Amino acid sequence: MTKVVIYTKLGCPYCEMAKKLLAEKQLSFEEIRIDLDDNKREEMIQRSQRRTVPQIFINDQPIGGYDDLAALVKSGKLNQFINSI
Repeated sequence: MTKVVIYTKLGCPYCEMAKKLLAEKQLSFEEIRIDLDDNKREEMIQRSQRRTVPQIFINDQPIGGYDDLAALVKSGKLNQFINSI
């Protein structure tokens, strides 16, 4: 089963778009709100080496943010990425 984790914060339009795109692709995900827990913010930075949200991980592999996810979908590589792991 594919494990998807997305780090977000309240009021982030890219976070909302990423969650919508994941839902459209029928991928369930665990949402971690970094604005509610500074430890989760640090965890996100350690895992992704990035400070911006959203940060998306599929099966513990960093995908990046919304633009990266959308590019994977547009190129058809999201399904390949999910199926190859």
